[in-house]
Amino acid sequence: MNQVPFITVEGPIGVGKTTLATALSTHFNYHLLKEIVDENPFLGKFYENIDEWSFQTEMFFLCNRYKQLKDIKDRYILNDMPVVADYHIFKNLIFASKSLEAPEYKKYEQIYHILTDDMPRPNIIIYLRASLDTLLKRIEKRGREIEKNISPLYLEQLSIDYDLKMQAFEKQHPDIPILHLDGDQLDFVHNKNDLQYIIDMVTTSIQTRSTKA
Repeated sequence: MNQVPFITVEGPIGVGKTTLATALSTHFNYHLLKEIVDENPFLGKFYENIDEWSFQTEMFFLCNRYKQLKDIKDRYILNDMPVVADYHIFKNLIFASKSLEAPEYKKYEQIYHILTDDMPRPNIIIYLRASLDTLLKRIEKRGREIEKNISPLYLEQLSIDYDLKMQAFEKQHPDIPILHLDGDQLDFVHNKNDLQYIIDMVTTSIQTRSTKA
């Protein structure tokens, strides 16, 4: 496992991943890696017709995230420079498994492993979750045009899929700490105490890793 801190914030759409990752990047003075969303030319069409546009959408995300991770590996991780990201590339498998039919998903999964198996993996994960009402309110508040057609049922199932993925990930990677945070209870945007609580958790996790190194 990489010893240089590589922290990722994960959770369903609208939970506040980028906001928290940005705050942590500023506090710790770590490089911020942000996922590419708005540049995906298929995403708006995907939310309107998942069956028709799913493969194009997922492949665009996979190729772009692979390029981002390769750059992070070459420019930062290999040079002992810490990174905090607002996504983990395993999210690709969560979304692809929801939208692709079995034959397409099998091909997609093969490509995923070819591209990512030698890429650096985060060694601290922050998992943000929130109720459907909270997610819908935050999505509406940020007002992204491409997200206006997201189905509440899709979003609800996505949250369930994230929970299942995290449970499986913890069993498969017991050496990687996952910090679970309740987005309904913690307001790290408007409450400095809540943000400090998260910072303290992350600090402890970093120090624990350093001690074991």
